[in-house]
Amino acid sequence: MRHKNAIAVSAVLAGSMLLTSCASYTGQTNAPDDPNRTRNNALIGAGIGAVAGLLSGSDATERRQRALVGAGVGGLAGGAVGAYQDRQEAELRRQTAGTGIDVVRDGDTIKLNLPDGVTFDFNRTELKPQFYPALNNVAATLREYNQTIVEVSGHTDNVGGEAVNQRISEQRAQNVATYLIGQGLQRERFEVAGFGYRYPVADNSTEQGRALNRRVEVRIVPLQT
Repeated sequence: MRHKNAIAVSAVLAGSMLLTSCASYTGQTNAPDDPNRTRNNALIGAGIGAVAGLLSGSDATERRQRALVGAGVGGLAGGAVGAYQDRQEAELRRQTAGTGIDVVRDGDTIKLNLPDGVTFDFNRTELKPQFYPALNNVAATLREYNQTIVEVSGHTDNVGGEAVNQRISEQRAQNVATYLIGQGLQRERFEVAGFGYRYPVADNSTEQGRALNRRVEVRIVPLQT
């Protein structure tokens, strides 16, 4: 329980620091010649960047690194990181082909995007049983490439109240992390948080945009010496 509370406090503190710059996005559509369109698109981009650094930039990741070193998992030397992540990315793409999981490479970080329509039923937080094989494949790859920290974050669209969306995002992220840990992964590797609708990656004024915003992201960050 202490571990879970620490995660929640960390997420709230980090989110509050970023709220000023990222939560002002309203999801409203502007006319094509409206200069605010550029601003709104920039805010969406800012939200993406905020999520990308929210967990990996925190003290929590340093704690994970120390715990893993203490458990005998060595970090990667600088020159070895890229090649290590190249191999892991290739394996994840092979293992998740046709599952609906989107694999994205950002520098030395690998991101898995799990759309809610693939992973969860509407307005539910329980994983779909038919999605277990895909997560089993992800877990198998993460076991093989264990010199990484795994950040799991939940996100929603802006339909409904803030409290409900926050709860859904937290529970979905936790359920994904719990399932992966249950496949033999070290709990010390994981950071888990839910962010509700604070960090959209698309326009919430369209169904297509809302569908993209309803997601769980799994970021795989190399453990470096």
